[in-house]
Amino acid sequence: MEKIKMKTPLVEMDGDEMTRIIWKMIKDELLLPYVDLNTEYYDLGLPERERTQDKVTFDSAYATQKYGVAVKCATITPNKQRVEEYNLSQMWKSPNGTIRAILDGTVFRAPIIIDSVKPVVRNWKKPITIARHAYGDVYKATEYRVPCKGTATLSFKGENGEEFSKTIYDFECPGVIQGMYNKDSSIISFAHSCFKFAIDTKQDLWFSTKDTISKQYDQTFKLIFEDIYEKQYREKFEELGIKYFYTLIDDAVARVIRSEGGYIWACKNYDGDVMSDMVSTAFGSLAMMTSVLVSPDGKYEYEAAHGTVTRHYYRYLKGEETSTNPMATIFAWSGALRKRGELDSLPELVRFANLLEEACIDTLNRNIMTKDLSGLVSEGTEVTQVSTARFINEVKKALEAKLYL
Repeated sequence: MEKIKMKTPLVEMDGDEMTRIIWKMIKDELLLPYVDLNTEYYDLGLPERERTQDKVTFDSAYATQKYGVAVKCATITPNKQRVEEYNLSQMWKSPNGTIRAILDGTVFRAPIIIDSVKPVVRNWKKPITIARHAYGDVYKATEYRVPCKGTATLSFKGENGEEFSKTIYDFECPGVIQGMYNKDSSIISFAHSCFKFAIDTKQDLWFSTKDTISKQYDQTFKLIFEDIYEKQYREKFEELGIKYFYTLIDDAVARVIRSEGGYIWACKNYDGDVMSDMVSTAFGSLAMMTSVLVSPDGKYEYEAAHGTVTRHYYRYLKGEETSTNPMATIFAWSGALRKRGELDSLPELVRFANLLEEACIDTLNRNIMTKDLSGLVSEGTEVTQVSTARFINEVKKALEAKLYL
């Protein structure tokens, strides 16, 4: 079979630890033999971020703006321990946060479902897609550890001369303060991305905040969504027979648990972070979650929703065999290749991406799986538990059977 040619480069963002190892395995075994990969490569591994003073992260985001489609490996967001471990000059910010801010995108995460792993919530029959606003809130917050008695105030001085000041709290003892923000422009982009994604996938869209308590912050989100929906999307939603509705987040949680799935649940940044982990775990595993960042102007960045699998990486360095689940990383590649094929009118590339995903699902449905899934299968199911390398090899066999039919 002649290798599939690509017209436009894909932005490739390499990562850290065990996922970096798996990244190379996927390319070597599942991609390069069949696709003449055309990528613009950026090493987002922590040593390279340190060497470039994080410039490489910004460059990768700007390249995504240029080319429109990116695929990203999981990366380390350093804490104090990592600063010491990697001898860093500073505690570099999350690459995901930087890229999301530059692309002004919304993260859509959905579980990968297989026959033998049943959701913990037994009435869930269809995937639940979490739409996570990817800007501001606690991730951009300013914090201060209050050392003694004193007064904390919230103040604003506008360029138009408007001023605001209000006491947050008169501290009678030490405490802590956090000030977070968001922007109308980012919330508007979030809304458009959600409505467009719902239309593209023909799914209902739910949106939830806590505007009864947060009467300015959360209510701003609610009102912007309502205004954009009524003015620009209601007619199209009704034409497709899909619905948009807003509810309080505590009510949304109850509705989600009682539902059968099959919709998009839009959440603010932190809510989406937590709820996507909850949904993915309830469906099976964090390694069985697709994740794509979508900007309102049609830029896409595909990634795995989980971390760098540090524990397995340390075992790998000792020469031990690991059974790390590569599904989310494979699906990041397949998603990016499919989108590149769609945008460049390359049906053979779209077909390859689809067959790669089918090969993964077929392998799992034959109950050949990594350790994380083998303990989740339905009672009485006989499982062949394999290493990461063996799993990828089994996927390769299934893929070639489909490609050479």
